[in-house]
Amino acid sequence: MRLTNVTHLRLPFGRLWGYDVSTSALGRRLPVSFDQRLHVGAGDRPGSWMALSFRLPAPTSRDSIADAWLAVIARHGTLRTAFAPGAEGDPELHAIEIGSGHWVEHEVGSGQAVNDALREVLDAACAPFRRPSHRLCVLETAAGLTVVIAADHAHVDMWSMLVIARDLLSALDEVRSGATPMLTTAPAFVEHTQALLDRDAAPDHVRQRWEDIIADSGGVMPRFPLPLGPAELHRERVEVRDVFDVDDAAAFAAQARGDGVSTLARAVVSMTAVTLELADAPLRAVFPVHSRFQDDWHDSVGWFITNSVLESEVAEPHAAAAAVREAVQLGAWPLADVLAPWGGMPVAPGMFAISWLDLRRLPVRIDSVGLDAHYVSAATDTDGVMLWFILDESGLHLRCRYPDTSEARANVGGWLDLLVARLQADARSSAPGRGYQTAPVGLPQHF
Repeated sequence: MRLTNVTHLRLPFGRLWGYDVSTSALGRRLPVSFDQRLHVGAGDRPGSWMALSFRLPAPTSRDSIADAWLAVIARHGTLRTAFAPGAEGDPELHAIEIGSGHWVEHEVGSGQAVNDALREVLDAACAPFRRPSHRLCVLETAAGLTVVIAADHAHVDMWSMLVIARDLLSALDEVRSGATPMLTTAPAFVEHTQALLDRDAAPDHVRQRWEDIIADSGGVMPRFPLPLGPAELHRERVEVRDVFDVDDAAAFAAQARGDGVSTLARAVVSMTAVTLELADAPLRAVFPVHSRFQDDWHDSVGWFITNSVLESEVAEPHAAAAAVREAVQLGAWPLADVLAPWGGMPVAPGMFAISWLDLRRLPVRIDSVGLDAHYVSAATDTDGVMLWFILDESGLHLRCRYPDTSEARANVGGWLDLLVARLQADARSSAPGRGYQTAPVGLPQHF
């Protein structure tokens, strides 16, 4: 399943509907996670959400979709919470009650792209302090219905979006059979937040390693090692690169197995080599890791992602594997306590983050091909570099967001060019005999 951007999402022209649920006043106070506090503390703003789109395989009434959506909300506690500004500047999280509502048509203006109309709806409805900060939309055309589910990032991660889509489709099946959808309640994300708050503090060696990496990064979280232009927010430039088809992905995985490491570690080898060559510096990046440490959380919705740091100095498989293991271990401790000496996460312009998502290994699946499903990111301004790798049954693609400056175009683009070429060369060297007289490697899609 591809990760795309709302400005590039291919949507058919039709009538755009949004479902407005009814909500109660703010209820009891709930614990706030470290990452939620950082994200929501930045205030209401456009582009703070993530979404998933898919096409329904059978004719379905909007009322049926609404009934299914309400069942999903009833299943997942985080969808029944809302943030409010706190008295001392820290955001507060409260329980709310959500009930049935009504459909509202959002007019697509004359000359306006459907994508832009959808973006306006989601920017307004899914801001951090909205109540609720999620939205179900339907695009109605003669050819069928496209569903878009979006939520502020404080309540979801990419794994969660799959859970929401799966549960909505399951509830729809019940509605079509004439039953009232009754989904069992999943463990709520606030329980996970409280469990982390109750954990022991990180040991001294973990604190020291965080301190070393931050010191090596100039006292802040790791930054992209090449110039990006003026250190301020710029309009984003987004590139999507098709790295491997299914055969190349299999060959690359076989090479990793032969080295005795994971596919991710083998990719880290390539990123390390490229960074050393172009920047004469080790690969050092923020590295999100999931915190669903127990199977109990696999069917829950929430922000089960914590940030770690990845530092790889040697372009060798076992060294890269050790760097990945260390990053997972560094991210396994409550960060509020670890980062307290810096007053929280010491973010600076140019921050570099790398995310790896192997959809084949997730315990949650939907028929992404049959549903034409896509992850959808918001459009936003940025001063850093964010790189996502998405690996599924069709192969590997990457998506990269960076400031749209001449320096970043040259330096990030050049880094991506060399990385994709190296990854493809590595895969093809392990599968001799295939015919590779194809298009030039690494051609980007810009949007």
